[in-house]
Amino acid sequence: MPFATSSDGTRIYFEQHGAGPAVLFVHGSGGHHAAWWQQVPALADRYTVITLDLRGFGSSDSGMDEFDSRVFPDDILAVLEASGVDRAVLVGQSIGAAAALKAALRAPEKAAGVVLGHSLGGIADDELAALVRADRAEAEKLPVLDRLLTPAFRAADPAKTFLFRQMGTFNTAKMADLRNLNVDGPSVERVVESGLPICFLAGELDAVLRADTVRAAAKRVAGSVLELVPDAPHSMYWEAPELFNAALERFLRHVYPHSDVDSTSGSVNR
Repeated sequence: MPFATSSDGTRIYFEQHGAGPAVLFVHGSGGHHAAWWQQVPALADRYTVITLDLRGFGSSDSGMDEFDSRVFPDDILAVLEASGVDRAVLVGQSIGAAAALKAALRAPEKAAGVVLGHSLGGIADDELAALVRADRAEAEKLPVLDRLLTPAFRAADPAKTFLFRQMGTFNTAKMADLRNLNVDGPSVERVVESGLPICFLAGELDAVLRADTVRAAAKRVAGSVLELVPDAPHSMYWEAPELFNAALERFLRHVYPHSDVDSTSGSVNR
């Protein structure tokens, strides 16, 4: 079992599959490395795919009394170093997107790009923050599962819905431990000036982050790519993996245009 050692000595579990240009997945608050079971097989024949467990999740060290999420970017960078890849596209889901963006900005030479999945990545902007707060206030009126998966999916596939709920039982860290992650987020100007390719990837049916909020963020971050997928919820990677994977691959081909990755039809939306 491969482990990386983070900045404070914490052991971070990760897995590495396939070969080719690298993509590293960072899970959200209810996930861990196995959350990407529908992405790894779809990509590993063309990409080096890295998955990890942030501290307090899955197989990483979880014995500490408190989980300071501000160290999550260090966990990601430790895995990148241990993996031996030169650069990777960092794909963050929900709260994991903020950690991915901060890691990329700390070590831009290691990041080929950043995908902010169903998240604005903690970007510090008063206008965007107000939109996010309003979205969160509406989302908190709903039961947790209604925020993450559509009722139609839950009715049609109770087995995958049950497995989705079980994923969080492997984690020690809880949402209360993650609140510091969005503190001192990067400004829009810093993100743009970094030159990092940025993709906002979200679903039109996201009950946690409205489509209009994502559109506003993509407009503010000049040069970013917007992938707003119709009929997809907050946990698109789980409920509609074929849509999530197709949108992700469009961005990967945008970032790695000269690789040997086989291109299929599809366009990058700006």
